[in-house]
Formats: sequence, C-alpha cells, structure tokens
Amino acid sequence: MFWLTGLFNSLAFAAILFLLAAGFSLIFGLMRVANLTHGAFFMLGGYIATSAIGGGFVIAVIAAGLACALLGGLVQNLLVQRLAGRELAQVLGTLGLSFIIADQCLLIWSGDPIALPAPSLLQGAARFGSFAFPLYRLFLVGIAALIAIALWLLVERTTLGAKIRAAVDDREMARATGIPVSRLFTIVVCLGSALAGVGGALAAPIMSVYPGLDTEMLPLALLVVIIGGIGSLAGAIIGSLLIGLIYTFGQILLPDLAYVILFLPMVIVLAVRPQGLLGRFTT
Repeated sequence: MFWLTGLFNSLAFAAILFLLAAGFSLIFGLMRVANLTHGAFFMLGGYIATSAIGGGFVIAVIAAGLACALLGGLVQNLLVQRLAGRELAQVLGTLGLSFIIADQCLLIWSGDPIALPAPSLLQGAARFGSFAFPLYRLFLVGIAALIAIALWLLVERTTLGAKIRAAVDDREMARATGIPVSRLFTIVVCLGSALAGVGGALAAPIMSVYPGLDTEMLPLALLVVIIGGIGSLAGAIIGSLLIGLIYTFGQILLPDLAYVILFLPMVIVLAVRPQGLLGRFTT
C-alpha cells in the first residue's frame, strides 16, 4: 500500500513538473537561452488563480494561463529579443525579472501560503478495492496526459510544429529557408509561459501558493530538461516521471539525502549523454 500510494503521488507530482518543464524545454531548445522567469510564472499563475477563483475553477485556471502568456510575450519582445546574441545578459535579465515578479507577488498577496480549493466534483477519493486515492490528483495526471497529447499533435502534426522542430534542430538553416524564427520565439514563449501559469494554478490545491515556490520549482524544471533533453517533448515526459519518482520517494525514504539522490541522475546523464536522453540538437 505504501509503494502504491507513493507511486500515485509521484505521478501527480510528475504531472505538475511536466506542465512546468514542457514549455521550458521548448523555449530552451528554440532560443538556446534559459528563461529564468519560468518559475516565477508558475508561482504567479497560482496567485492569479487564487484571485480569480470567484468565477469558478476553470475560469481561474484559464485566467492564470492567459495572464502568464501575455506577460511571457511582453518579456520576450521587450527584454529577451532586445538582448539577442547576448546570452549572459538574457539569463541575468530574466533572473532579475523573476526577482521582481516574486517581490510584487509578495507585495500583492502577502507572505502567507494561500490554498486554492479544488472543484467540488474533484474532492474526495477514488477507490480501487481497498486502495483510495484523491480524485484531484488523478485529475491532474489525466490533464497532463491530455496536454502532452495536444502538444505532441501540435509539434508533430502541424505546420507550426514542423517549423518549431526545424528551428530547434537548426535555427540558422530554418531562418535561411524563410521560417520567421523571431515570431516562433514569441509563440513558443507565450505557449510555454501559459503552461507554466496553468501548472501553477492546477498545483495550488495540492501545494498551495507561497513566496519561494518559484525558486523551489525552477531547479526541478531544469533537472527535467537536462535529463530529458533540451527541446524534446518526449524527453520532458520521461524527465518529469523520473524526477517525480525520485523526489517523492527520496523525501520519504531518505530525507537527509533527498537532494543528493535528486541531482545524481543529472550528473550521470551529463557524463554519459550530455545532450540528454532524447535531446534534439547537439550545437
């Protein structure tokens, strides 16, 4: 029973990680820049959802996604794009902006943790014989699976997805063939930011929203991307599952060594396969 409960909890946490890391992986793969505002968007999405919950849970989640998509597009066009070719400046700029977002969240929503209530239909537990598991966590796993399928269809079965894949594999060649790479940057950043905001909103009923959530989740997203492979959707899925399992069971079984165990797979993957398990590019 312990192992089964831990496995389901790992899947629920992996679902949250996937929502955060999938867009981050595509952004990183396309732009070759780690947009460090991503963790802040996750936290901001949770806070926005807590303020918009009066309109219903679905409206709150949509509001979080749209707000973060808009802010992500502004950051891309007003900051990151203006620093094109200056990777260190881009990283430091997005890092500084994440601090600003965190401080503004603290100013607006205070420093107390805020819990977002799950929809009434998803409260309670699903029973499988003698085993019971919260309905909302099962819902999270299902939503993450649906979003993964939708992203796969977008990336693998649409013209836009083909352009994104081409730009991830060889940005300069894609630009030479007439693909509007700068516009793709904005689209992917908006999509990734929206996923981060939605992830924060969906995670709020489980994790609550509090100052420092961004700095807790961003390193985990980086781990997922490094292990799974930059620019790879399948890699984000595999990385999220792996980190979700290690994080959950590590916190339970070996809390004093939880972070050692968590970062060890990254070290091994970097040593054996520097581009990640399913990395899409090597340049």
